[in-house]
Amino acid sequence: MVNSLAYCAQEVLAAAGEGAEARSSASAAPPFTDEELAAYLRQNAAQLRAAAGRAGPWQADVYLETADALEQLAAERHCGLEALEQRLTVLEERIKAASVQAHSENELFELRREMERQLAPYRSKMNAEQLVMLQKQYLDRRVMEAAGLPRLSLFYL
Repeated sequence: MVNSLAYCAQEVLAAAGEGAEARSSASAAPPFTDEELAAYLRQNAAQLRAAAGRAGPWQADVYLETADALEQLAAERHCGLEALEQRLTVLEERIKAASVQAHSENELFELRREMERQLAPYRSKMNAEQLVMLQKQYLDRRVMEAAGLPRLSLFYL
């Protein structure tokens, strides 16, 4: 009869070792080539330039500056994908903030009402932290979609 974790200690250590080996071998091979990464960054820069043509002057400046930054990143060689992802996150936060500013109070209110309607059936199954995170993600996604902005994270590559 198993009555403590000590009973499983050897198996847990073996599984942890296998996991470490898998992570080290997975990190050796990049998930995509430099050409794929550069094409992704240039594609997002082009989408931002197109969105700048539809945006107000302040938002257009932010979108164009971000597009320039993406073009510069596309020209660089990236060894550390974590650092690149962090830079992309900062750039995405910046364009999200600009796109939120472009929406009127009524538009943002309607987005929130729509979100509340869609979340109502699931509200009782989530804790407060999950709800806040989901609400933020929903509003960010909808605002960016409305402005025609791309998601910059490497997770969308």
